[in-house]
Amino acid sequence: MDAGGTDRSAADGGEGGGIRTALSGLTTRGRSFLAAGIAAAVCAYVLGQSDLLRVGLLLGALPLVCAAVLHRTRYRVAGSRRLSPGRVPAGSEARVHLRVDNVSRLPTGLLMLQDRVPYVLGPRPRFVLDRVEPGGRREVSYRVRSDLRGRFPLGPLQLRLTDPFGLCELTRSFSTYDTLTVIPRVAALPPVRLSGEAKGYGEGRQRSLALAGDDDVIPRGYRYGDDLRRVHWRSTARYGELMVRREEQPQRARCTVLLDTRVVAFEGAGPDSAFEWAVSGAASVLVHMLERGFSVRLLTGNGDAVPGEGADGFAGASQGTADAAGLMMDTLAVIDHSDDTSLSRAYDMLRGGNEGLLVAFFGDLDEEQATVVAKMRQRGGGAVAFVLDSETWAREPADVPGPPAGSDERLRMLREAGWTAVAVPRSATVEEVWRMADHERTTLAAPAGGEGA
Repeated sequence: MDAGGTDRSAADGGEGGGIRTALSGLTTRGRSFLAAGIAAAVCAYVLGQSDLLRVGLLLGALPLVCAAVLHRTRYRVAGSRRLSPGRVPAGSEARVHLRVDNVSRLPTGLLMLQDRVPYVLGPRPRFVLDRVEPGGRREVSYRVRSDLRGRFPLGPLQLRLTDPFGLCELTRSFSTYDTLTVIPRVAALPPVRLSGEAKGYGEGRQRSLALAGDDDVIPRGYRYGDDLRRVHWRSTARYGELMVRREEQPQRARCTVLLDTRVVAFEGAGPDSAFEWAVSGAASVLVHMLERGFSVRLLTGNGDAVPGEGADGFAGASQGTADAAGLMMDTLAVIDHSDDTSLSRAYDMLRGGNEGLLVAFFGDLDEEQATVVAKMRQRGGGAVAFVLDSETWAREPADVPGPPAGSDERLRMLREAGWTAVAVPRSATVEEVWRMADHERTTLAAPAGGEGA
């Protein structure tokens, strides 16, 4: 049942089953009645007791009649499911609305609904609905919540039909299901002044002018409403139709968010692991930059780019901000570790040097990978690195904290290469390290001037 849709695949309660299906639905009580009736009928025949025979016939016929009525009534029931919302951050609740419609001319008996949900979303919801009149409907809802990101199927919905005596019970399953997407937690980041924003952003925004001179002009055809003062007469004479100069186009600021996905870079699992913190941090930066008007791109440690490698590969300018954010959040909802041991593929993707501001979330970096990361800074503009040491994150909170061997050296290598490098403590929030990066830039890097990010 797609959100708001209707599933009639199990609408007819009597199709395809036959009397054998109806008899297989006899409950323990119904089977006991049937066995007692048969036993009473046999004893009445042996003993010649007609009264006992009547009792036996009644006991045996009652479950058979209930099964036949339940089978032949042909309940026609349609169901629909609606998610509100269909995409929810980890740790937040979503509500699932179920609706059951009786589309037949006969009333239903007692209905029991059960929706299948994954274990991580909570207990399996069950509902008991009273008699539904012809053409009537019943609506119920339940809540789901997950601390783990991912895509979780909901359904199919199961419907159990019972008779008033509880002697027979038939189960019907709807065929379709919905998917709930649990995205990483997104923190609201404060605006800070990070150096190295893409050229052309802020008060000193550069503009790519179409009119750089009569020899460099790139005209276009005249459109209704264009200012006649922008008509380029030389091009008009050349092409035989009115041509106008193109309007000034501001160069949109860019930001690339790099997420280290190497399995060797992170230890541990679960919502409190270093990798989950990095995923949440990447999601927060992406949303923050989109809201600030940047064109953004998500790059993974194995070189995969989202939303894509077509054209410039960045989203936010040509497509809606909400669509771009949704696409990247859906990717982060299911992203997992990669088998790569090197960041060389991500380095190759950054060779163009037109990434604008580069914000990266790294796990463990040995000397070789720290060298690769240092070269990334030479390929682009400003760069901010958040480094999470998995050994520190894997320790118990009661353990005495201490920097692992070589961590300061790796941070020094990145800073010497021009990175604003910040070591992420285990208890730090995304907002805190975002401010720490601004403080690091202020104290260790020369101010480059630019609009706050």
